[in-house]
Amino acid sequence: MLRILCDRFKARLQRFHSPFFFNTMEVNRTGRTFLITGGGGYFGFRLACALLKTSSSVVLFDVRPPSQELPEGIVFVRADIRDYAQVEKAVRGVNCVFHIASYGMSGREQLNQKLIEEVNVQGTENILKACVAHGVPRLVYTSTYNVVFGGQEIKDGDESLPYLPLHLHPDHYSRTKSIAEMQVLKANGSPLNNSAGVLQTCSLRPAGIYGPGEERHLPRIVSYIENGIFRFVYGDPDSLVEFVHVDNLVSAHVLAAEALTEKRQHRAAGQPYFISDGRPVNNFEFFRPLVEGLGYSFPTLRLPISLIYLFAFLTEMLHHVVGRIYNFQPLLTRTEVYKTGVTHYFSMRKAREELGYEPKLYDLEDVVQWFQGRGHGKKHSQSSIKKLILDVVLVVAFAAVALSCLPVVGQ
Repeated sequence: MLRILCDRFKARLQRFHSPFFFNTMEVNRTGRTFLITGGGGYFGFRLACALLKTSSSVVLFDVRPPSQELPEGIVFVRADIRDYAQVEKAVRGVNCVFHIASYGMSGREQLNQKLIEEVNVQGTENILKACVAHGVPRLVYTSTYNVVFGGQEIKDGDESLPYLPLHLHPDHYSRTKSIAEMQVLKANGSPLNNSAGVLQTCSLRPAGIYGPGEERHLPRIVSYIENGIFRFVYGDPDSLVEFVHVDNLVSAHVLAAEALTEKRQHRAAGQPYFISDGRPVNNFEFFRPLVEGLGYSFPTLRLPISLIYLFAFLTEMLHHVVGRIYNFQPLLTRTEVYKTGVTHYFSMRKAREELGYEPKLYDLEDVVQWFQGRGHGKKHSQSSIKKLILDVVLVVAFAAVALSCLPVVGQ
């Protein structure tokens, strides 16, 4: 009985998340141990569960805990990547770091330049410094397509494409992710302190992530659908973009970590890789099964992308003026307009040949079921008056944008 109580108490302690607890906790770091920065998020937790099958322990490092219960062998550490002292403690005894923590990917987060800089650039510098100081031999960095894309059309691009010049990035997130990736790849081969080895690094550039339970993009899209905002599409109907299912992305990260080992002759060291499902698709057609699966009609109105871009620009300017007083969620940002309406897709050839990456075939069926299981779907509670008001607001908003483009006639 006493043994059972002790085991339960120990399990409760592993769920305790204060920084003080981490400072005094003896974490078992024997065998293969992985550290995941940003591990409290959707992808980080899925990656941790996959890694646990081949490792003795996984440490999740984040400012917020995961929403799921932690399996045995996974430890959560509440800590801030901007604080080097906290990063340094977390990497001790770790064999490989998956650096996926970032900030400012979408919505109003894209407009907080100070925090974006601190997390994406300073945080990456802290990780690299700590890995060298404590002899961590491998680092896999989660980057983004945006390091080479800034609104220009790209068809079947590959890793030979140059970085987009920093001043051409339409948002600070993409700019800082580009800086961070360059830091990570430059650090490849850095001598490790108290070790004869060197730091082996690589970078994965994923497309937009989807899957059941995704916490960032899909809930926002569903809220637009359910609130009647998703009334139009935009851009060329033949434009193509890419997505990556969370389990394909997990697979790519596991393979990348293995490709940094001596057993694989450090094949991935110093290399970037584009990662997606390998199936370019029109952005809005990709989400059609979600819209119709929840019982809504797919929009037939198509607007020019230039008009939507201008609307996004004016929205960002408005947020810049009033954001400190009212931090509203922009309907779209300029970067989101480019990412959803301009053709850009990439070859998976390098990832296949060097990592052994073979994406599995997924669709949105499990995503639709996930939302339906949580009470989402078309309800008949929305009154005709509410719909009419929303339609009027949308028409007025776009009319104002269109009128702002007209030349001013001098008196």
